[in-house]
Amino acid sequence: MTTSDIDDSVGAELNRLRESIDNIDAAVVHMLAERFKCTQQVGHLKAAHQLPPADPARESRQIARLRQLAGSAHLDPAFAEKLLNFIVAEVIRHHERIADESAANGAGE
Repeated sequence: MTTSDIDDSVGAELNRLRESIDNIDAAVVHMLAERFKCTQQVGHLKAAHQLPPADPARESRQIARLRQLAGSAHLDPAFAEKLLNFIVAEVIRHHERIADESAANGAGE
């Protein structure tokens, strides 16, 4: 069965739900972009003060916090943790790049 074979009312409901999903996906992308803008600022602050790119204690607190939020929202906490770990790995990569650029710029002074 294809979507062209389904009842019009079912197709309309499917389209409505898919439009909602598309809107939510757009919001998620925009929220991630805002999050990364903040973490870029953190990366510059860390680089300026020679702080390490990673903060395992903060990451552990964030994982626990996100797992609790996920449970409250009826979302699998393990999924939420995997998502946060993926995001944190990208943030650390950005922080390392910022620190390397900062060190290279400081070496030329």
